Amino acid sequence: MILKLLFGDPNARVVRSLRPLLDRVNALESEFQALDDATLAHQTVAFRERLAGGATIEQILPEAFAAVRESARRVLGQRHYDVQLVGSMVLHRGQIAEMRTGEGKTLTATAAVYLNALAGKGVHVVTVNDYLARRDAAWMGKVYAALGMRVGCLNHETAYVYDPGHVATAEPPPADEAEVTADTTGAYKVVHEFLRPVHRRDAYLADITYGTNNEFGFDYLRDNMVSRAEDMVQRGHYYAIVDEVDSILIDEARTPLIISASAEGATDQYRQFAALVRKLEPTKDYVVDEKLRAVTLTEEGITHMESLLGVQNLYAEGVRIVHQLEQALRAHALYQHDREYVVRDGEVIIVDEFTGRLMHGRRYSEGLHQAIEAKEGVAIQRESLTLATITFQNYFRLYEKLAGMTGTAATEAEEFAKIYRLDVVTIPTHRPMVRRDLADRIYRTEAAKWRAVVAEVKERHAQGQPILLGTISIEKNEQLHALLEREGVPHAMLNAKNHEREGEIIAQAGRRGAVTLATNMAGRGVDIILGGNPPEASEQEAVRASGGLHVIGTERHESRRIDNQLRGRAGRQGDAGSSQFFIALSDDLMRIFAGERLQRMMERLGVPDEVPIENRIVTKQIEGAQRKVEHHHFDTRKHLLEYDDVLNKHREVIYRKRRDVLTALDPVAVVTDMLEQVSERIVAAHTPGERMDLWELDALQRAAGAMIPLDEAAIAALQIPLEHGDGKLGAAEVRTALVRTLTDATQRSIDQLRLRVANDEAFRGLIRAVVLRAMDELWIEHLDAIEHLRHGIGLRGYGQRDPLVEYKREAYRLFTSLLALIQEDVVRAIAHAAPTMAQVQSVFADMPMQFSAPAKEMTKREGESIGVAAPAAVTTSDASDTASGPHVGRNDPCPCGSGKKYKKCHGA
Repeated sequence: MILKLLFGDPNARVVRSLRPLLDRVNALESEFQALDDATLAHQTVAFRERLAGGATIEQILPEAFAAVRESARRVLGQRHYDVQLVGSMVLHRGQIAEMRTGEGKTLTATAAVYLNALAGKGVHVVTVNDYLARRDAAWMGKVYAALGMRVGCLNHETAYVYDPGHVATAEPPPADEAEVTADTTGAYKVVHEFLRPVHRRDAYLADITYGTNNEFGFDYLRDNMVSRAEDMVQRGHYYAIVDEVDSILIDEARTPLIISASAEGATDQYRQFAALVRKLEPTKDYVVDEKLRAVTLTEEGITHMESLLGVQNLYAEGVRIVHQLEQALRAHALYQHDREYVVRDGEVIIVDEFTGRLMHGRRYSEGLHQAIEAKEGVAIQRESLTLATITFQNYFRLYEKLAGMTGTAATEAEEFAKIYRLDVVTIPTHRPMVRRDLADRIYRTEAAKWRAVVAEVKERHAQGQPILLGTISIEKNEQLHALLEREGVPHAMLNAKNHEREGEIIAQAGRRGAVTLATNMAGRGVDIILGGNPPEASEQEAVRASGGLHVIGTERHESRRIDNQLRGRAGRQGDAGSSQFFIALSDDLMRIFAGERLQRMMERLGVPDEVPIENRIVTKQIEGAQRKVEHHHFDTRKHLLEYDDVLNKHREVIYRKRRDVLTALDPVAVVTDMLEQVSERIVAAHTPGERMDLWELDALQRAAGAMIPLDEAAIAALQIPLEHGDGKLGAAEVRTALVRTLTDATQRSIDQLRLRVANDEAFRGLIRAVVLRAMDELWIEHLDAIEHLRHGIGLRGYGQRDPLVEYKREAYRLFTSLLALIQEDVVRAIAHAAPTMAQVQSVFADMPMQFSAPAKEMTKREGESIGVAAPAAVTTSDASDTASGPHVGRNDPCPCGSGKKYKKCHGA
């Protein structure tokens, strides 16, 4: 605050600096209004000609923005407000535009999208679900089409282009039933007649492509699994605008996209441990740390479990058994039905902690999902093998320029700046915001809080005021539903169990006297309009007179941003509205971070249960607790990214090499280069130093023969001293000759293989397939090895080593080994095996794949997997690592951080 007084508000300075540019756009408005439709559409061609002639995007900006504003006015009847153009300028600069709910973010993006699409490299607009991608492509497609630009749209397993002349015979299948309802009863109807189905590649070839973060990310991974270059669909990563950027780049930053396939797994043990952990007693046999989301067996618990299993030492039974036990205990003690997950049709489905939506197709990793399935008594699906993976953090950093829009980003400005190099700019509202944010009401008990909430709802409902109630879980949602039902208060209920009606419920939440229950931010992207949708004038006035939409939060979320999103549902575009949070000292956030002191204070003051505290100091204390949690989550995400960046560099190298092979006119040249490197390594390994009499030529011959067919001439050349003229060659020259002997022998095998193949094109296809198969097989193994390394590296910290430095060193060793193994596999396959196309089909051919982002098992736990080694760490630590650490006594705590004695853990 003091800095703002001294130097002024930096955000206001940024907005003011854009004013001259805005004035130039406004000055062009009448000129563009005078153009006929054909001339307006021709502006795109004219702009591109100017760019080709040396003009810059910045020079064209005022005219391009004026053209988009005029196009929107003609085809949509909506003219960009000045603040929307300012927002679009911010987006063009590669920043985040924070715009309040109802300010028109969808229209705001169009000017920046159009301007950057003029470069012809493709612009991606990222939405949070398939429905919004279809809606925005069909809705904004009119604006772009009037300017002569093509618009594509990606949905799950389908793709479209916007085509005003297309008449669909049927609407395309949506991703789920929720989107059917949201489509027909939400704020806008998707005009499917104008969405023409096309091949996915064609959607990417459009000037502008709308789609979800998942679709863009999975397409990137799939492109790096194809066997032919023509099967790739993306054409690069030039510019992306991410809608609801906080949801995608913050909430889902810990959610890697994973393409996997089923691997064999033991399901019986999961069921056995699910039954056994029920016999353990909390506190006595295990302790739960809610802050860290961790659960640990006590000494008594270990003894009890050993007794139940009939073994003397639990940790001598193998790391897999221990891992499954730990996951069963986590499933039992930390993951609750109707909170972290629901069971539907015999399937465990994760509930998104931020939105309350069901996350179909997503699974917890590392056997946790199987442990929950065993706990709930449903069919256990086999563990999966990762084929390809990338985090959203690293996917979106592929773009040359990235921007975003949201209603709530300021609280996460530090993370956006440090992780993505994105500045947050708050855009002024078109009309002044008049929403009243009332002080929190804090009650001693949860029962008192619920009674107060119901009383407040009944009072406001009687006055005809619409009310939106936000809960943080399905369980609380249903609890409040039961209370309102008992009191006879009519209401609509929205949670992940019935989100099929999501659009309809949210659209009508502004009707007079409407009471709507929602989990967190369900219904994001659909406006709540006072008077309902479509609004009735008389009802709208009655609702305004009653105070507008009143939002009641029934619990503070760990993140201030989520609370602000809930508040933001009221008071859109200058509407009347209000918000208030009702809190109990037993709420999770209060109980864990701030409850005890307040509880003692209320008891000391003799505050009755029904009397709430409304105090700014207490509210600040709550916000302080939220800041602590947010900072903890940020540190965790940053820590995870430091580790993931290591794998990301590996992925970049492998994917680049893979693309080179796919697009190479002559892949044989790639193999020739590999052959030379393999030959050089074999020779170097067996010819140390300058004394040739000490060289191990027999061992060299055996090593080479295992990889390359050696004829008699080659064997002889490897054994006899090589001379040139009257004098002997030096060691370096002899090594060069030995390498040439090996490469010549391999080349003869390659030439023989070429003779067996029908023609040169078929031969090149065969070579390409061999290289790709070797790369793909070994890359999958590398992903598994890196995952094991990552979980075990924490032990190095107890040997006075930095785990991250050790992880980078070990990962580099694994990666150099991977590159060498790829080369050796390729050379061996071509020179020794004489493969056919049938033998070298893609690793991924006919493989049933799962596409999921399963690691959303909450950030608190994920950081732990790095900082604390899993028992499997012993398999990744060599003898030197153990020797260099401090001596650990048998009764000392195990350095792995498990809390167990060394003799009962890694000292077993």
